Amino acid sequence: MYTIKEVAEKMDVSEHTLRFWAKSGFFPFVTRDKNNNRQFSETDLEWVKIVKCLRAVGTENKAIKKYIELCIIGDSTLKERYEIIKTTKQKVLQQVENLNKQLEMLNYKENFYRSIIKNHLEDSWNPMNKSKV
Repeated sequence: MYTIKEVAEKMDVSEHTLRFWAKSGFFPFVTRDKNNNRQFSETDLEWVKIVKCLRAVGTENKAIKKYIELCIIGDSTLKERYEIIKTTKQKVLQQVENLNKQLEMLNYKENFYRSIIKNHLEDSWNPMNKSKV
């Protein structure tokens, strides 16, 4: 069993965030010790992993709660959970595509600046340099 502090360190999530997620119902099976402190099992860590993943890609808390409720219901909800994960994956792939486009631009600009610095040239793309003409 793990304390909330241990889980926070192990999963790289703040204690505050874990408490918020717990209050939101994301960890339905977390138990409490005699001092009323949350105790996370290895299985609970799997819940933390999926919640962390879903939050990291922008899934709303309401949708995460729905996913967890479906998990609790059981295997009769497998198709619905599959669709949630598939839809979420598509959103992430779109995010990755958008980030790759941004990365291309940044790589281009990095190379551009490297070149003008190396060759002691003026930045021809800077509008301020054009106003000097």
